[in-house]
Amino acid sequence: MSSGPHRAGLVAGEAPTLRPVPATAPGAGGAPADRPLLPMVLALALVLVASVLLGIALGPTSVPLPDTVRYLGAALTGGSIRADEVTAYSIVWDVRAPRVLLAVVVGGGLSMVGTATQAMVRNALADPYVLGISSGASVGACLVAVFGMFAALGVYALSVAAFGGALAAATLVFVAARSAAGLTPLRLVLTGIAMAYAFQAVTSLLVFLSPRGDAARTILYWTLGGLGTANWTSLPVATGVTAVAFVLLWRSSRSLDVLSMGDETSASLGVDSTAFRRRLFVLTAAVTGVLVAVSGVIGFVGLIMPHLVRMLVGSGHRRVLVVAPLVGGVFLVWVDLLCRVIVAPLELPIGVVTALVGVPVFITLMRRRGYLFGGR
Repeated sequence: MSSGPHRAGLVAGEAPTLRPVPATAPGAGGAPADRPLLPMVLALALVLVASVLLGIALGPTSVPLPDTVRYLGAALTGGSIRADEVTAYSIVWDVRAPRVLLAVVVGGGLSMVGTATQAMVRNALADPYVLGISSGASVGACLVAVFGMFAALGVYALSVAAFGGALAAATLVFVAARSAAGLTPLRLVLTGIAMAYAFQAVTSLLVFLSPRGDAARTILYWTLGGLGTANWTSLPVATGVTAVAFVLLWRSSRSLDVLSMGDETSASLGVDSTAFRRRLFVLTAAVTGVLVAVSGVIGFVGLIMPHLVRMLVGSGHRRVLVVAPLVGGVFLVWVDLLCRVIVAPLELPIGVVTALVGVPVFITLMRRRGYLFGGR
């Protein structure tokens, strides 16, 4: 292994992990960074599998768990079912399975991207939507709901328009935030916030001018997030993009550790913070755009999950990036299930529940002794 400087990018970094880790209470088994990671990962993986099975089986119309497992096995292996089981089979395989799996992908993806975003802008309050990407996606979705644009794409019109709006917003933020000093964290955050307000104003204006009376309700529901449109067609794209992003970010975990220490420290350790931040911006914008396009705007997941995971495993990004997607996936599966059953047959927007859970958790984190958002 070379000890010399290296160029930063979405590749494996060699800089040491220098960020302090959260303190733990006596008797907690030592510092989080010293705890074995493999048992925790295996336990969370089992919890995730159990959560997926229960999320598919439970709902306004529950399907017994043994039957759920049998239907999934039949679908995966080409097995047969009885004629009187067609309805239950369709509920399990065609409706709930893609929805629950998409909850895993979106929850895990937002948690992962939230971790990277907080390191990129060195701000504990950052989440995947801090760059104005979700507001840009809302403009794209609004164009479909209000004016029927991209109607030729059929059921994919909303997702395609939202993704296009997200990429357009990311491009505008990137161009506006650039300066002679490079892509600095403060300029990036301030530009993203300013652009978000601008896109929200455009969305409000489009809804106000809409000739359709139900446009406001459609846009409101979409901006609060939901997985009701999940299907087997949209799942592979979101899964593939999230998986590629995970590999790239995990390989860059050492550089993320250094970047979170500040640009001067990064330069002293051979990490080109400007180039690395630029690559991180492109990657997080792309992943966020894809996830927003298939699920709407689901807040607090990308903000809260990284902090909770740091309390469990420490601040090293190599550990956080492994655990955060699992925790985020489990969390969103249960939130989605709660949204489906709490006011059945109606369905709550996911963003409502994530906010109701996220706010008290966030306040608890701020008040917890020994933890200061990744440090002591």
